[in-house]
Amino acid sequence: MQKQDKGFLDLIAAGNRIGAPEGDQLRCAGAPVPTAYRNELMRLVVVFVDSELAGAAGFCPFINRGPGLRERIVAAKIVTEKYVHAELALALLQPFGVNPLLYVRSHAWDSRLDRQIDLGTRRIGGDKRLNVFHYPLEGWEDAVVFNMLMGAATAIQLTEMAECSYIPLAETIAQILPRESEHARLGESGVAQAIERGGNKAAVQTAVNYWYPRVVATFGRVDSEHATTYTQFGLRRRSSTEMLSDWKSQSTATLKRLGLQAAN
Repeated sequence: MQKQDKGFLDLIAAGNRIGAPEGDQLRCAGAPVPTAYRNELMRLVVVFVDSELAGAAGFCPFINRGPGLRERIVAAKIVTEKYVHAELALALLQPFGVNPLLYVRSHAWDSRLDRQIDLGTRRIGGDKRLNVFHYPLEGWEDAVVFNMLMGAATAIQLTEMAECSYIPLAETIAQILPRESEHARLGESGVAQAIERGGNKAAVQTAVNYWYPRVVATFGRVDSEHATTYTQFGLRRRSSTEMLSDWKSQSTATLKRLGLQAAN
């Protein structure tokens, strides 16, 4: 660790935070911020933006598969809000030279891999979406189960970012968090309605069995270097293990209310 980085970590540990860049320069308590912080900050925002864009694009086709108008309205609302969230987060990258218009055109956000592939926590090339957004949705019940489980994970992960050391990001995520938390609740309502309407819990449980381990993987590896750096830089407060534990507790309780079981 360079001396500059050690001094910066001491400033972060003391509770100092970083404001909007002056030009393209970040400062903490008047001192220049190490390049490593800027890199990790941009990576964190890019992963969020790419996941929102890919998530919205993947869910778009299912708006018209909703069994009723109310379900279609809710699905359209979720897609719209995810695009709004991506726009808000992309604005954070503009001071660092990112052109939002070019960025949105840079990848095929609706692209998906074969459903039987399991990436685990292994990263692949292309955009920086979380791996869970590389898998295709299959049917309405599958889509609402995904929204329920992944919505809860997103809310937990964003709660960390809402109190991070980079003030502009924290303020932006504070705007986004209530809507993302609502997406999880809407997902639970959708699953409950799907069970009541179809009367076939087995199909819904099959969707839970598919998505549960893939959502677990979004919390990353226990020994992830990025996760450790995020904590040191104040971009997150808690470890991946702690956040995953919260998600498992919440999801187990949600699934129990629905008469379903968490996958092993």
